[in-house]
Amino acid sequence: MSNHDHSHSPLPETRDAGSQALSEALRSSFVIVKIAMVALVVIIFAAGFFTVGPQEKAVILRFGKPLGEGQKMLLSSGKLYWSFPYPIDEVIHIPITEVQQVKTTVGWYYTTPEQEVAGTEPPPGPSLNPAVDGYVLSADRNIVHTRATVLYRIENPLTAIFNFTSGTNHNFSLAGISNAVQNAANNAIIYAASRFNVDDILTRNRAGFQDAVKQRIVELAEQEHLGVAIGDGDVQVESIPPRQLKDVFAQVTTAQLNYDKLLSDAHSEENRILSQASAEAASITNAAESARTRFVSGVKSDAKAFSELLPKYQADPKLFAQMELAKAMPQILTNVQDKIFMPQRGDGQPREMRLLISREPPQPRSATP
Repeated sequence: MSNHDHSHSPLPETRDAGSQALSEALRSSFVIVKIAMVALVVIIFAAGFFTVGPQEKAVILRFGKPLGEGQKMLLSSGKLYWSFPYPIDEVIHIPITEVQQVKTTVGWYYTTPEQEVAGTEPPPGPSLNPAVDGYVLSADRNIVHTRATVLYRIENPLTAIFNFTSGTNHNFSLAGISNAVQNAANNAIIYAASRFNVDDILTRNRAGFQDAVKQRIVELAEQEHLGVAIGDGDVQVESIPPRQLKDVFAQVTTAQLNYDKLLSDAHSEENRILSQASAEAASITNAAESARTRFVSGVKSDAKAFSELLPKYQADPKLFAQMELAKAMPQILTNVQDKIFMPQRGDGQPREMRLLISREPPQPRSATP
C-alpha cells in the first residue's frame, strides 16, 4: 500500500500546474480578444468619418430614412462628418456641378464605337436596314438621320436621391438618371422631327429644330421630376439625309443655296436703291426746308423794315422819297460812265432835258484836198 500511494503522489501537483497554465493562457487570450475588440470598435468608429467633395452634396440615410428635413438633409463640403456603418447608415454622394453627357440612341444609322472614335462610317448599303439603322420621319413624310448630344447637371439633389439611388453601394449612381435623360432625348428627337419638314431640319431652320428638341427634353425632365438642369447650348443636334440619297439631297441643297443667294442679292439691291432714294429724298426735303426758312426769314425781315419805314413816310412823303432816292442813287449810278443831275425847278415843275445824239458817227476827213 505504501508503495502504491508513493507512486501516485505527484498527480495533484501536475494537475495544478496544468490548470494554472490553462488559466494563464485563457487570461492572455481574453486580453488579446479585448484588445482586438477595442481595436475593431476604434476602426469602425474611425471608418464612420467622411467628407463631402467640393463639387458634390451628400445625405445620410439611417435605415433608409434621410436625416434632417428639407435643405438641412444636404451636407456641404468643407466639414468632417460621421455616420454609423452600413447597414445602419448609408451615405449618398451626389455630384452637383459636374457636367454629365448622354447621346440619343435612335434616329442614326449603325456605326461601331471604333468608327465613332476614328470619325469614319460604314459604306451605305442599297437601302436602310431597319434592324440596325435608325431614322426619324419628318412632317412631310421624309426619312432623316438625326441625333442629339445632351449636357446636363444635377440641379435638385434631393429629387435625384429619392428617384435614382442604388441600394447596392453607398454612393449615388448616375446610371438611372442618365438613362432617364437619354430616354427623354430619344423621345424629343422623334417628337420634334414629326413637326418639321425635311428642308427645315436639314438647312432652312436647323436652329429652330434644335430648340424644339431641347424644349421637349426640358418638358419631359420636369414631368418626370429628374432634378436636372439643361442650359442654353447644352443640346447639340446633328441631322443628315439618308446616305443612299446623298447626291439627290446635295442637288436640292445646291439649288436652294442658289435660290437663297439670288433672293439675298435682290434684297440687297432693293435695300441699296431704297437707301439711295431715301437719302436723295431727305436731301431734297432738307434743301426745301432751308429755302423755306430763308424765304420766311426774308419776308419777315422786309415786313419789319417796311413797318419801321411806314411812320416816316406818313409823316412827310416827299422828304421820305428824296431821302430814299439819295440813298439809292449811289447804288444805281455805280457803273454809269456819265452822270447828269437835274435838280427840281423852283415852281415844282419837272425839268426837260433833250439830248442830240448823232445816229451816224462822223467820217474822218482826208488829209489831201
